Amino acid sequence: MIGVKEAVKIASEFLSGIFEEIYDLRLEEVELSDKEDFWYITLSFKLRTDPAALTGARQYKKVKINADTGQVQSVKIRVPAQEN
Repeated sequence: MIGVKEAVKIASEFLSGIFEEIYDLRLEEVELSDKEDFWYITLSFKLRTDPAALTGARQYKKVKINADTGQVQSVKIRVPAQEN
């Protein structure tokens, strides 16, 4: 089984490879599934090509990684919780 640091590294490298012009990459959440078979890594970032990024807008992605093989299973849009 891969550890949390390796899962975060895999998720970061994967997103950097598929989204061009990423900057200000941040770790937001880490979760191991109940059966300990998947890591769920939420990362946020800005894109240099996105005009909204200049005002602080971030994109959030939830990356699902197989905890045994380290393979990325999916990437989904993660909508951040609204603060009150």
